[in-house]
Amino acid sequence: MTTVGILGGGQLARMMALAGAPLGLRFLVMDTVADACAGQFAPLIVGDWRDERALSEFASRVDVATFDFENVPAESAQWLAQRIPVFPSPRALAVAQDRLAEKTLFRELDIPVPEFADITSRADLDAAIARLGTPCILKTRRLGYDGKGQFRIRSAADTDAAWAALGAQAGTVGLILEGFVSFDRELSVVAVRGRDGEFRIWPLTENWHVDGVLSASLAPATVDAATAATAFEYARRLAESLDYVGVFALELFACGDVLLANELAPRVHNSGHWTIEGSETSQFQNHLRAVLGLPLGDTRMVGLACMLNWIGQMPDSAAVLREPGGHWHDYGKEPRAGRKVGHATLRADSRGALAEVLERVGQALQRPAQVAPVVAKLR
Repeated sequence: MTTVGILGGGQLARMMALAGAPLGLRFLVMDTVADACAGQFAPLIVGDWRDERALSEFASRVDVATFDFENVPAESAQWLAQRIPVFPSPRALAVAQDRLAEKTLFRELDIPVPEFADITSRADLDAAIARLGTPCILKTRRLGYDGKGQFRIRSAADTDAAWAALGAQAGTVGLILEGFVSFDRELSVVAVRGRDGEFRIWPLTENWHVDGVLSASLAPATVDAATAATAFEYARRLAESLDYVGVFALELFACGDVLLANELAPRVHNSGHWTIEGSETSQFQNHLRAVLGLPLGDTRMVGLACMLNWIGQMPDSAAVLREPGGHWHDYGKEPRAGRKVGHATLRADSRGALAEVLERVGQALQRPAQVAPVVAKLR
């Protein structure tokens, strides 16, 4: 029986293990904390990412390794890759970990991006603000996700506060200044590439964020064929350039007819959770198929789907479960402010029907603001 090792033991690893059970797979998870929620479904090794003893034990017990967390040090991934197959590759992981390397690759592949500048000093920041203008966003090059490690500079008067907040990290994880994008909407491409180069995509997804954290995703996004084709082409270029194996997400800003790349996530992705019930093959099972060299599954949709994220604490499940197309996912985490603790997916066969379901669920859970932008899009 094949054992898949997963570096990172969060909800993505948990859902991967659930998706792999029908394939007869076993799993071993490694994380830095003992209460990692994937450990409820698979054996767990607790250790630092740079602990060679823990990595050696992990490597000795698995046939192939993958990630649920892109901040695993690329050096650790490379150490493992010298001993066992690792997908996606350490190179793909390294590029996605560094916003400057990521944006540079986008440009090399003729994928449009917001203006950006490498920041190593306060003088660099002053010069970049003068060039890019305000508003703009100062970000750490590494370790930032879900809105963390960022400071929005609304005017030059905010420069001191931005440097006080993040400047100390210029010499460690590095900083990047990005021009602010006044976008019409946020989209994502969730795609998968197999070991043999087979490439498949799920329908384009539209996303809504609150305080930098994903709140809702709707699939398929309502876009014209040319926009969808452009998004898919950008994803294909990235996958082929990195010789990527597995699932990844490309986050995009839609600005009129122009798509700007925001970031690459080298793993299964929050905006693809709807694929569990809304697609012929989920992102989680296709990721496993890809890293194991198995044929990829069909990515066509089953109806329409909306995913709602639960942040901080879980609401009452009854409002979702009473809906014929309602599906509930509790990650088994302790409630904590800002923490992703679960999600729900609502599925229907028409836009109007999905809008009605979302309105009922939003009212029952007293979350009308969360569903309102999705309902407006469906109407």
